[in-house]
Amino acid sequence: MIAIIGAGLAGLSAARALDARGIPVRLFDKGRAPGGRLATRRAEHDGARLQFDHGAQYLRAAGAGFAAALDAAGAQAWPDAARRVGVPGMSALPRALAGALPLVASRHVGRITGQPGAWMVQHWDAKDARPGAPLPATPPTEDGPFSAVLVTIPAPQAADLLPGFAAPLAGVRYAPCWTVMAAFDARLPLPDTLRPEGHAVGWAARDSSKPGRDAATECWVVQAAPGWTRAHLERRAEEIVAPLLAELASLSAAPLPAPRWAAAHRWRYSLLEASLGQACLWDATQRIGLAGDWCLAGRAEAAWDSGAALAAAIA
Repeated sequence: MIAIIGAGLAGLSAARALDARGIPVRLFDKGRAPGGRLATRRAEHDGARLQFDHGAQYLRAAGAGFAAALDAAGAQAWPDAARRVGVPGMSALPRALAGALPLVASRHVGRITGQPGAWMVQHWDAKDARPGAPLPATPPTEDGPFSAVLVTIPAPQAADLLPGFAAPLAGVRYAPCWTVMAAFDARLPLPDTLRPEGHAVGWAARDSSKPGRDAATECWVVQAAPGWTRAHLERRAEEIVAPLLAELASLSAAPLPAPRWAAAHRWRYSLLEASLGQACLWDATQRIGLAGDWCLAGRAEAAWDSGAALAAAIA
């Protein structure tokens, strides 16, 4: 059996490809469900159910393999035929792609021990452990042995978990992204999508305009540009909502109402700025591999292709 750390698109792609070859896998992820940045936040406020795709906003498929996967997962076009979204939320896509693959969710993998061909994975409750922070004093849960370990998390986190790979990963760079989710009582006087040039807002969208959503909820996702995010990176989430919504208001010809509900989320590893420059890393002697969008390009399809390349290298 092969352990796969990370159940985003790269991990799911590798897992599906290996499973199709009859090679058993077990996925581990710190989230409560698969998907990584294909995420949907849900909330309730005054009896209304709200939802926001606060990570990846849409996906494009240039290759036949990724296009077929999106078709199988029920993706629909939005806001044009070239872009696809999950229904009723982006998180529906990774759930469909994961299918019945075994997933150990809400677990932070903090240590890999053992030896090639007999690796052990040590993990903690994700509520008690964070990437980059010291591991909890509580004893971990240990799974294994595994014939190989594949790591498909962001490159900086992968380097922390696998110090032996730190050198080739050192050149990979991401831009962070502050994201605000906000619901309003009235429709905002803005188009469904905005991508202003040279602005603090990098992208904004009326999330409730996507197929399968409740259009009456007037839910918005506002993602800050990298420069604005870096300038405010270490502020608390509750300090981000008002200034980023003020930046959104600057794009409107009419004043915007105050939101009836709002929250912020920080993605430390959002937009890829410098890639590894190869499809994946596979050490056949150590039986350890790495994959992710950071191997190739800052696109969701690059993560899918990287996971498939790693599975092919192993097989």
